[in-house]
Amino acid sequence: MDFGFESFESGFSDFDVDVEEVTVKKTKTYDRVWKITSGGSIDSNPILHNGVIYFGATDGYVYGVNEKTGEIVWKFKTNDTIMGSSPAVFEDSIIIGSYDGNLYRIDIEKRVPVWLFKTSGKIFSSPFVYQETVYFGSRDGNAYAVDCKTGREVWRFRTGSDISSSPVVENGKVYITSYDHNMYCLDAKTGKEIWRFRTGDEMVNNMPFVINKGVIYFGSYDNYLYAVDCSTGKELWRFRSGKYGIGGGVPNVYNSVIYFGSKDGDLYALTLEGKEIWRFRAGGPVTAQFPRVYKNMIIFGCEDSNVYFLDMDGKEKGRFKTGGNLFGKFLLHDGKIYLGSWDCYFYCVEIESRRELWRTPTSTLVQSYLPPTHESFTAEIKKGTHIEDAISEDIYKTKKRGEIVSLSDYHVTSEYTTTSEYKQKSDYDVNLVMFEDVMEGENLWILDLKDLRPRTLKQN
Repeated sequence: MDFGFESFESGFSDFDVDVEEVTVKKTKTYDRVWKITSGGSIDSNPILHNGVIYFGATDGYVYGVNEKTGEIVWKFKTNDTIMGSSPAVFEDSIIIGSYDGNLYRIDIEKRVPVWLFKTSGKIFSSPFVYQETVYFGSRDGNAYAVDCKTGREVWRFRTGSDISSSPVVENGKVYITSYDHNMYCLDAKTGKEIWRFRTGDEMVNNMPFVINKGVIYFGSYDNYLYAVDCSTGKELWRFRSGKYGIGGGVPNVYNSVIYFGSKDGDLYALTLEGKEIWRFRAGGPVTAQFPRVYKNMIIFGCEDSNVYFLDMDGKEKGRFKTGGNLFGKFLLHDGKIYLGSWDCYFYCVEIESRRELWRTPTSTLVQSYLPPTHESFTAEIKKGTHIEDAISEDIYKTKKRGEIVSLSDYHVTSEYTTTSEYKQKSDYDVNLVMFEDVMEGENLWILDLKDLRPRTLKQN
């Protein structure tokens, strides 16, 4: 049987293989976010302050560009990637999180940190400033409240898993979601839990959720959009979208209509009672978006690199194409939209004409690598295997003929899923070709029979 080994540039061709049944289990749905490489791509949501637009990039810089010209007039380097986390302003300083685990308060004039607050996990969450306290989450599983002036911890609240969501604070209450499937409502002063609401899967959002008339709207990777009473934590209704879940972005409410995007590629319009009015099919997942309304136009970005412009009935009026995926929220100001793209450029686009006015590059035009839109996986192999023929070349660790290798000592991870993507758990039982040779670094190779892609098994 020809498994396409010729396209697999391994440096050798003689394999003794066996087909094993391997159980593949999905890991955290948003693990793709943590697998990005360095580059100059932009995922951070921009803010405008005193004529300067601030945003973060995966090269680790916080940039400030002139709103009229796009000229870079300010920048500050953190110690790792900035992704998801978007700047907030407090007393002429910028507050933002980084993958280095620090929340920074940066003096705008001096361009130096006023303070750093260290967590034990990467920060994807955007900070929310409320009454001289900044609230945010970390991948260490904690929601934090930190004094804006001193950088000292006010409180922390431990959830059951990583937090990549951005909090919103209203009427003395903090609302934040976790990978543990829960939406939490906490007391803003003390961090004490008021209520929690459990969904069927993980939740993440890179901008604060919208609260409208005492109702908070949010999505989950269980494919549902939820409407929950802010006072009681009780579900009012849920709306089911298509496959792959709702994550990254947040719904917008305008004139009693809810607009939200989904990973299934649709932008939805619903009534406040959760009834569908219409849906629009874009050319890719509509993730990490906050649809905006401007002069009877609905504007949103998509992972197909386009900004879409729709009329209020969901009919396309036009689009503007960038060179890379669009993940973040854009800034709407003075008849223009300002947005960053995965292509390492920050754009200014006139809304009426959909004409580019300027674009500004980050420090490098090398795009960060980001795995495909669906979740990563792990594979567990529990049965032992006899090595019938070991490769004798010096670059590999040879095993004696007949020696037993316990494959429970190995696991496989991937930056992409199998072709089953995000479906039921039964879809994660797949046949893999096992190359039964222990290679340099104590690694094994497998080949997925579904997509013929080689993958590496590494020791636990």
